[in-house]
Amino acid sequence: MSNLTSISTFLLLAFSDVRELQILSFFLFLALYLMAVTGNLLIIVSIIVDNHLHTPMYFFLLNLAMIDLGFISVIVPKIMVVSLMDDRSISYSGCVAQVFFYLFFASSDFVILIIMAHDRHIAICNPLEYDRIMHKGTCLEMVAIGWLVSVLYALLHTCGTFANTFCSNSINQFFCEIPHLLKLSCSEIYLTEVGLLALSCGVGLGCFVFIIITYLKIFAAVLRIPSVLGQKKALSTCIPHLTVVSVYLLTGVFVHVMPPSDASSALDVASAVMYVIIPPTLNPFIYSMRNNEIRAALCKFLKLVFSSTVVF
Repeated sequence: MSNLTSISTFLLLAFSDVRELQILSFFLFLALYLMAVTGNLLIIVSIIVDNHLHTPMYFFLLNLAMIDLGFISVIVPKIMVVSLMDDRSISYSGCVAQVFFYLFFASSDFVILIIMAHDRHIAICNPLEYDRIMHKGTCLEMVAIGWLVSVLYALLHTCGTFANTFCSNSINQFFCEIPHLLKLSCSEIYLTEVGLLALSCGVGLGCFVFIIITYLKIFAAVLRIPSVLGQKKALSTCIPHLTVVSVYLLTGVFVHVMPPSDASSALDVASAVMYVIIPPTLNPFIYSMRNNEIRAALCKFLKLVFSSTVVF
């Protein structure tokens, strides 16, 4: 059979063959996408315009919101096009781009969560040295290194995946996902990418262990704070981040512990939807509900917008 290097398109999985359900899924994903975009944009704008939020913690949150915005925009708009137009095709170059940016934003998200855990550890366990350690140059350097590592990681896996020849162009998933692409391979090169994925999972597990150990140290330090008010104030800066980490951990484990099957299943699709949509959509609400400074900045920004609209 001819391989996909000589074929121009892949065929993605459709959520339904029934036209009414396709339209329903379009509006459902549109609502979720608009919710995620609006929430993350509000977080971004609020942090930018409020000088009180120009601190390392909110600088990292700003990066997290931008990454979440990019992450969900790589996948969901194509899902909506498939549902609305009843056209499952995606070009070869489009699939390559989707894999690259999906991996880039996913790994960047993970790196920022690690950096945020380190930031909270320094702030609570070593507060007197916080300004010296987490100064502006250090924050920019950590984020820049994180973005660079993410680019290299995404490039490595994208090249490893599309170096394969493919015996079919029908992907049993609603976006170009590496495990499902490897199922289409008819060459032995795919074993290299499988090994890289296994190594990546091992590194990711190690990073999650690092975050858990970091928060155990943080909670131990919080318990040593003499006042209850001080304990609550310290925990208020940690709980939103720990909640976000938990959402990523639970959804990521749920989608990756199951090996891809030859045929599509409702569980495969549901788990992928959960991983792609839930974290970017929930993160703005988690931070805005659990953080008084974010809520105050959002209210200030919205009042400014509404007052300007009324004057206009």
